[in-house]
Amino acid sequence: MKNFPFHLSLPCYSISKTREFYVETLGLTTGRNTTSWVDIDLFGNQVTFTKTGAFNFAYKSYKFGDSVLPAFHIGVVVDSATWDALHKKLKQSSAEITLEGSFLKDKKGEHKSFFIEDPNGYMVEFKCFAKPDDIFAL
Repeated sequence: MKNFPFHLSLPCYSISKTREFYVETLGLTTGRNTTSWVDIDLFGNQVTFTKTGAFNFAYKSYKFGDSVLPAFHIGVVVDSATWDALHKKLKQSSAEITLEGSFLKDKKGEHKSFFIEDPNGYMVEFKCFAKPDDIFAL
């Protein structure tokens, strides 16, 4: 089956702070936008942030191996070179990586991930599989 980009729409508090985080901090680009919404190109996927009033996502965490991960998060699977470059850039900036680690070591689906929180409270995960074909492996 052919892969198609996904679209996700999320509420946000501030278009300017959201744009700044995704463009300046993460190095992504924007698409169409107005003062009330912005499309972010998340590695070929469209994430639309729409300015809203107060919102709250009460989400729990879950245990994965020895780590506790946020159950509600958005993420992207990238190649090793992209993961390493972004991880290095963020480590050298004032951005705070909230969680990072390797998962399923020496097993099918082995990957490394890190999470960073955006200005709206969303956790954004960047994941890289040791074997790219393992993304949907059983």
